Amino acid sequence: MEGTGPAGYRRIGERRYREVVGRYYEEFEVGEVVEHRPGRTVTELDNVLMSMLSMNDAPLHIDAAYSAHTPWGKPIVSSLVTLSIVGGMTARSTSGRTIANLGWENIRMTHPVFTGDTLYAETETLAKRLSKSRDGQGIVSCRTTGTKSTGEPVVVFDRSFLVPLRGHGLDEVAGY
Repeated sequence: MEGTGPAGYRRIGERRYREVVGRYYEEFEVGEVVEHRPGRTVTELDNVLMSMLSMNDAPLHIDAAYSAHTPWGKPIVSSLVTLSIVGGMTARSTSGRTIANLGWENIRMTHPVFTGDTLYAETETLAKRLSKSRDGQGIVSCRTTGTKSTGEPVVVFDRSFLVPLRGHGLDEVAGY
């Protein structure tokens, strides 16, 4: 279909659009920064449920009586929960078309997160190159920083993923 529609959508018919998920390799530009929205307020349920699902039952995260004796005086949200929320926030706009996640590196937890904190994320594209072994695909590397609504950074990580080039995606066959 020719013509453009609302930003973030692809025209698939007369006055009909489909929401776009992710980007093709060509749409990444080294040095660009994407701010991910909406933010996410962390709840006690998030922390307890994800701590139990990941088998991280450390009292620092799930036992308020124990945590009352720590320097923070209350449970700290598990770093696995923080990483999952911030990483998940980025997927739709960075790696929504990804064929494979290739790795996470340099994961640093810079400040504690508590229930009630609202998290935001931003991702900078660090590098990209065509795949040497997979025609029609490229590798994108980025750095994501998760922050509290106060601006205080809480997690930073580097990630790389395999992305199709335009014309090599699954949009048509998968109904995207």
